[in-house]
Amino acid sequence: MTTHSDTLRLFSDLRPGDQVELTHEVKVGFRSWTATTAGEVVRTDRQRHGLHHRRNRDEGAYSDIIVLRKDDGELTTVTLDEFSQLKRVSM
Repeated sequence: MTTHSDTLRLFSDLRPGDQVELTHEVKVGFRSWTATTAGEVVRTDRQRHGLHHRRNRDEGAYSDIIVLRKDDGELTTVTLDEFSQLKRVSM
């Protein structure tokens, strides 16, 4: 099992073309389940989002995202959180 700091370290080292697998928890209402998304890294980014309101304009809330190309060609965007487990997959 990887720790959150391991996941962040790997995230910072990712480059386009790397093959990765991300295991994350999906929550909808009171239900939750684990999902695994695998694919080729298209890009990584740290994006500012507006989930918090009435905060200082200079104070930002950010999310680390990975855009992946799955085996069938579909592009998907995943957001890392403290429960995400990211691992590099050899081709």
